[in-house]
Amino acid sequence: MRERELERHLVNAVRHSGGIVPKLISPGYDGMPDRIILLPGGRVAFVEVKAKERKPRPLQLHRHEALRRLGFRVFVVDGAGQIGKILEEVIQNEVHTT
Repeated sequence: MRERELERHLVNAVRHSGGIVPKLISPGYDGMPDRIILLPGGRVAFVEVKAKERKPRPLQLHRHEALRRLGFRVFVVDGAGQIGKILEEVIQNEVHTT
């Protein structure tokens, strides 16, 4: 499946869950994930969308790890069948507020 089609599936699934999933554009800071999932209750996750069996580049992996160290969830998706499980994990992720 092409990345564009997969992104469309992701957008539809997130909308169906009551959230939004804007395209993440980050000038001057290459390697950031493609999309940010924003769900009710302050749930946030980043998603790197890849065509089937494509892998993130080294810089992307570096950015993913930096986001994880900050406490964010980062997913790499290369098939529509993964989207439901990702949303389930994000929805179930407990949000801590101060």
